Amino acid sequence: MQTIANRPVRRIVTADGPDGGSLALSDGPVEDVLYDPARKGFESARVWATDRTPAVGLTAEEVAGLPGLIEPPPGGALFRIVTVPPDHVWRSDVSAEAARAFFVAAGSADIWCGPAARHLYMQQSRSLDLCVVLEGELTLVLDTTDVVLRAGDTVVQRGTRHAWSNRSSLPAVLAISSHDAESPPA
Repeated sequence: MQTIANRPVRRIVTADGPDGGSLALSDGPVEDVLYDPARKGFESARVWATDRTPAVGLTAEEVAGLPGLIEPPPGGALFRIVTVPPDHVWRSDVSAEAARAFFVAAGSADIWCGPAARHLYMQQSRSLDLCVVLEGELTLVLDTTDVVLRAGDTVVQRGTRHAWSNRSSLPAVLAISSHDAESPPA
């Protein structure tokens, strides 16, 4: 079972029943999780994804079969909850090869900015990301500045090069709703 900041991530999926009344179709822990072996404590729980806009009623099994552990599927969206461990826990032990391997395992090798970037996990995706810090403190690392964020702060990340750095002593939790910023394939 996936945990974010020592709590299970619970997902309730709603639907309309046969009589037209709304109901909870499913209620349980999120099991679609991306870990980074190089960053102990890093977890990204894919809560939901769509493969088109407007979205259609997918089942949890169909969502699990979609691409997109970091980036949304082409033409779609992705919602995830991410735990970012403190940098001091992993920074001295992680190589550029390990960071690259994380992006490869997530199916997004081409978004990694490489070992020369300001942060080893700097990335640039083809998405509009709506982010909110749920717990803790994070630093948004950009090419020209660092921005400190605390619980309740939001970021509208518009396809720029960025990374999330946790310079505190406790894990931080971030909710990210990513939306494809390119036209869907014809």
